[in-house]
Amino acid sequence: MGKIRTTYTKEIKLKAIHLYENEDMGIRSISKELGIGFTTVQRWIAHYKREGIQGVEEKRGTSRNPLKGRANKDDESDTEKMTRLEAENAFLKKLLAAKRGMIQEKKNR
Repeated sequence: MGKIRTTYTKEIKLKAIHLYENEDMGIRSISKELGIGFTTVQRWIAHYKREGIQGVEEKRGTSRNPLKGRANKDDESDTEKMTRLEAENAFLKKLLAAKRGMIQEKKNR
């Protein structure tokens, strides 16, 4: 079984960043005070420095690359959907024909 990750709220992340920037607390003392791992707090601060307020928002389950992950089929127009389904159908027909050819080759041996 995998380790269950804790999801922290945006407020907790901002509190840690506030303590780091405004209260001049170190990362280790912040992690002890909030009961959060050192590397987690360090990562939040790095994300905040690099991306600003968007750096502390939850990113799990989202992909930065539009080519990765499943296509969002809700955004497809009817013509795009038809084109995709026709391509899938043609692929499956070729695959089925190839499998039938392999079975017939085995029978002929």
